[in-house]
Amino acid sequence: MLTPSKPFTRRCFPAINVKKGVVMVGNATTFYDGDQKQRNVTDLVEGAKKANVVLEARQVAMKIFEDYTVSWYWIIIGLVIAMLISLIFVVLLRFLAGIMIWVMIVLLIAVMGYGIFHCYMEYARLKGTAGSDVKLTEIGFQSDVRVYLHLRQTWLAFMIILCIMEVVIILLLIFLRKRILIAIALIKEASRAVGQVMCSLVFPLFTFLLLCLCIAYWAITAVFLSTSNEAVYKVFNETVCDYAGKTCDPETFNVTNVTRLCPDATCQFAFYGGETYYHKYLIVFQVYNFFMFLWLANFAIALGQVTLAGAFASYYWAFKKPDDMPAFPIFSSLGRALRYHTGSLAFGSLILAIVQLIRVMLEYLDHKLKGADNTFARFLLCCLKCCFWCLEKFIKFLNRNAYIMIAIYGTNFCTSARNAFFLLMRNIIRVAVLDKVTDFLLFLGKLLVVGCVGILAFFFFTQRIRIIQDTAPTLNYYWVPILTVVIGSYLIAHGFFSVYGMCVDTLFLCFLEDLERNDGSSEKPFYMSSNLQKLLNKKNKDQDGK
Repeated sequence: MLTPSKPFTRRCFPAINVKKGVVMVGNATTFYDGDQKQRNVTDLVEGAKKANVVLEARQVAMKIFEDYTVSWYWIIIGLVIAMLISLIFVVLLRFLAGIMIWVMIVLLIAVMGYGIFHCYMEYARLKGTAGSDVKLTEIGFQSDVRVYLHLRQTWLAFMIILCIMEVVIILLLIFLRKRILIAIALIKEASRAVGQVMCSLVFPLFTFLLLCLCIAYWAITAVFLSTSNEAVYKVFNETVCDYAGKTCDPETFNVTNVTRLCPDATCQFAFYGGETYYHKYLIVFQVYNFFMFLWLANFAIALGQVTLAGAFASYYWAFKKPDDMPAFPIFSSLGRALRYHTGSLAFGSLILAIVQLIRVMLEYLDHKLKGADNTFARFLLCCLKCCFWCLEKFIKFLNRNAYIMIAIYGTNFCTSARNAFFLLMRNIIRVAVLDKVTDFLLFLGKLLVVGCVGILAFFFFTQRIRIIQDTAPTLNYYWVPILTVVIGSYLIAHGFFSVYGMCVDTLFLCFLEDLERNDGSSEKPFYMSSNLQKLLNKKNKDQDGK
């Protein structure tokens, strides 16, 4: 049957016209569907728009897939470059850690000094300008921030704040200069330890594979749980049928009256549902499955941390490095962790998984209460989310140091967590200085790796490098491989620097233990490097007491 049609949104529809905002079929604004129900033509147009969106999304997905097929080997080359840059940065830290840290400190002071100068210049420029001497209390709250930038009082406040921060930083550098030197020496020592245990740089791949197994197990179990309910079948028919949309049984469907009254009707699967006894507890099983995923994922991460901590601790406590170290530090540490410490790792992971599950539930409640008008409930929920976020960060920090103590002494989780906590509290200033210096340095390294590789990928895939312009593949969306390379580079850099950060934390705890346990005598010699001994004015005595 031929039906008169007109183009609409680049699709053909039966005689659809748009006049004065009213969609019409012929001279009518309604039509009858397959169930003989009168519907508005705008419903048909909305459905067509949705179908158009689906088709366009499919076309975009196909183009993205084509981009991956022609650029996958270049993406791999970009990730290899990111790995090499990360390795070079870790090696450079061994020789240039002190220079890099002091350069960053000087640049920070210089930037803040320029900020003070700029605020003073703006403050002087606005002198005599109409409306610039109005006080902040007089104008009240303004949604347009630019209003405040035309006031002298704003720039005066900025200048005072920056001056206070500048003075505080300079005073901290003066009084904490010795501890900063200790942090630099520990970072150099960590580079030497990584150089002696090169297998540690590829060990995160083992942790990554364990996490992939955990994710796959959780996803497969979730799919089985969601499809293990009662299957619901319904009658589907293209023509008018009184039984359309009703439930049916595929085994007995062919012998019922439905096939006689509606010859074109079929009994097809619709969805999983039903009101069975099992269906009532399905959500409980899904929550339990997700909780087990959190527990297993945290256990895999904890296993990686205690393995690396054991390997780097064996480096520190070797009196003659590297002669007194085990032949394979990573494998020896992994064997000890699996044989003696799985219970402690499981307990620490359980505590963290419980807090993470509570956080997920709070996020779910927050999503459900977004449309509610109860201000107190939203405020209470926001406070709970903030508290549990802080609790999760604290537990992660405590677990990390507890795993280091487990690797050193082999004690259980509770004893190790207590000893690590009080050891850090007795050296809180050293902890703060070392933690901030190391975090900032590693963050700079990640930005360096991602920035270098991202810029190189951008110029390559946009064909802006003339020398290799013809080598770059022709793409539908050049941002697809660029974004893939950037994300992959960040993950690779994070893997390298997480090993480095774990090494610094392990050596730092070993260093604190070394100071408290030993006195430099022949019976209790220091195990720290000679550079650290010079910084602390410590020295090991020989057998004659000299």
